[in-house]
Amino acid sequence: MTGILILMSFLYYNRTLSIIHTKVSDIAEKNISQTAGLFNLMLQGYNSLSKSLNSNYELTRLLQEKSSNPAVSIINERTITNIIGAAYYSRDDVLGIHILSKDGKVYSYERQFAGVIDNNYAQTEWYKKLGESSGNMVWLGLYPGSPINTMQPQKRVFVFGRKLYDLDNHKEIGMLMIETNPSPIMEALSNVSISPGTQVYIVDDDGKIIASSEQKGTKRPELEKLPKPSEDEKIVADGTSKELIVAANASLAGWTIYGLTPKKDIQAEVYRTTKFLIVVVLVLIILSTVLASIVSRNIASPLKLLIREMKKVEMGNFSGSVNVDSFEEINSLVSSFNRMVHRMDELIETIKASTVSEKNAQLQALQAQVNPHFLYNTLDMIYWMLDEQENERLSRVVLALSQMFRYSSNWEEAARTTLGRELEQIRHYLTIIETRLGGRLQTEIAADEKWMNAPLPKMTIQPIIENAVKYGLEPKEGVGLLKVSTEVREKKLLIKIEDNGMGMDGETLKRVRETMAAKHQRDAGAKDVGPRRGIGLRNVHDRLVMMFGETYGLRVESELMHGTTVVVAIPIPAEGEGEG
Repeated sequence: MTGILILMSFLYYNRTLSIIHTKVSDIAEKNISQTAGLFNLMLQGYNSLSKSLNSNYELTRLLQEKSSNPAVSIINERTITNIIGAAYYSRDDVLGIHILSKDGKVYSYERQFAGVIDNNYAQTEWYKKLGESSGNMVWLGLYPGSPINTMQPQKRVFVFGRKLYDLDNHKEIGMLMIETNPSPIMEALSNVSISPGTQVYIVDDDGKIIASSEQKGTKRPELEKLPKPSEDEKIVADGTSKELIVAANASLAGWTIYGLTPKKDIQAEVYRTTKFLIVVVLVLIILSTVLASIVSRNIASPLKLLIREMKKVEMGNFSGSVNVDSFEEINSLVSSFNRMVHRMDELIETIKASTVSEKNAQLQALQAQVNPHFLYNTLDMIYWMLDEQENERLSRVVLALSQMFRYSSNWEEAARTTLGRELEQIRHYLTIIETRLGGRLQTEIAADEKWMNAPLPKMTIQPIIENAVKYGLEPKEGVGLLKVSTEVREKKLLIKIEDNGMGMDGETLKRVRETMAAKHQRDAGAKDVGPRRGIGLRNVHDRLVMMFGETYGLRVESELMHGTTVVVAIPIPAEGEGEG
């Protein structure tokens, strides 16, 4: 369990780290793409503001007009200032607008009206950049204060400008410089940050930093070595170094925006997850150890004890028992084992006693065999004496009686015989009955020869014929008919014993059937129907059920003064069954 937990935790950590890096990289790319789009929109607005001033016909005319009248000059200057003021108030983020004419005059509109213009502005770098341009927008970048107003409080401003031209003759008439609030730019830069340690830079085509979010004391990276976006790949993400680097182009200004995030910031959340995961794994290991101890004490130990006792039983020791206090299922299993061993011990003692009793019975049987052997040997002697005196009728009776006695007293094969042997016994019995009734009985045995090897309990048919003769044919006046036949129906072999004797009324037939339905002759509700009629049939039925099952046995049909039919149902024997 510990190994599985560690393996799953390691796989989970690696997978989580990979997912977090991928997600962070995707978020960084989306953020910088949105920031680049935001810059383009912002710069497009500033560009439109400068173009609106350059395309103002009145402004360009007044900048070129020269008047010797001081009053006219003052009016012109005031008009120029008003035009600049209208542009100033068109946007909330504009802090100052300055126009430098060709004749050296400066027209300004800004929040600090008491400012003083720097007389050396022509030597500044920003002025040179504007002078080198050809009318396109020049994005000068962030300045700690106004680059032209020396009295302006030191407050960061974003500065851009362009040359002004007369649109009719394309003549240069001056320069325009606009100062704006840098907050929108800095807010856009913060949008690139994905962690507190992220540094964002805006770099122009010359590699100069236009704006950045770096803190004091932060080591500035070598920007010239950072990957740059191209026309085909406008956004670049590089995570091969210690930092996640993303870059995008602000196409309108030609700027490149860089976002550099230390990987330790990205993995900070992973580190917290790892600590939590380690705590969880340790807790699970402790719980698994406790669980293993409980399982060992409450399940494994009782089972081992049970296995040891089972091995003792296997070796023949049935005197032991198992005593445990575990879960209900284990206790139930142990109790069942103890009962089984106790029962086995009792059965072994019973078998021992039965074996001793059986040996004694065998000795007694050997001693008792003298009497039946003496009896049927004596009957054989009488038969031969009668045969010598040519008394054929009496000799047949004695011979039949001798064969019946020999058959009924031979139980070496227990209670199992075949239909052929049973019918042979019936023929001996009928010989005696026919002689006793003196021609009042006609018999017919029409059993199919192919069923002679069918197995059935010994003394099955004789009790049925005995009942038929005693209760059906003897009381009948005239000649009685007794028929034994076989029939196959519903995958059963049926042995039918039919007579045309006295039969039974409905009430008697009902009691006979109830008697046969009483199990093992112990059902107190079964009514007696005569000295032997119901009991004999019930005995035969019970033995058939015990040998073949509940679906087999006897079925009795009878009608008063029309005779009785008893059907013996047994299984159809398999090929070769009962032979020998």
